[in-house]
Amino acid sequence: MDWHDDRIGSAARGENPTVLAELDSGYAVIGDVQFLPGYCVLLSRNPSAKALAELSRVERVRFLADVDLLATAVETACRRMDPQFRRVNIDILGNADAFVHAHIWPRYDWEPAELVWRPVWLYDLASWRDPSSQLGSAHDALRGAITDELHRLKDEDTVRIASS
Repeated sequence: MDWHDDRIGSAARGENPTVLAELDSGYAVIGDVQFLPGYCVLLSRNPSAKALAELSRVERVRFLADVDLLATAVETACRRMDPQFRRVNIDILGNADAFVHAHIWPRYDWEPAELVWRPVWLYDLASWRDPSSQLGSAHDALRGAITDELHRLKDEDTVRIASS
């Protein structure tokens, strides 16, 4: 089976090459496409939940806390690496993939003027399929920066919890 067909299971088995870090609620992964460099996804650890509401309240709170953690890591890394970084957008949709996940989209001033203020889903489908925007070695430095920031934030949280 191709890891694309079971993203959560392949992450749990250590077979998903896009995994950046394992978090409390799931797996932080870098996106398959990088037309907006730094695009990441948080995959819920619970593969049977098809919607956020299907997670217990405790699982939802953990998931949303990890969304914040990943979004903060993406923002910090992207801001450091690209002076035209603007902000991060967070989407929890589930319309195409029937498992709980959240999209973390960095947004940039260099985006086309007609798109920079609109949802990323309005980008032309060619952006999603363009071979030059597919995840590859050109994204290694940014991937490393996001991963490092994720670990730093997790360690910082662990120290805070231990000292309280």
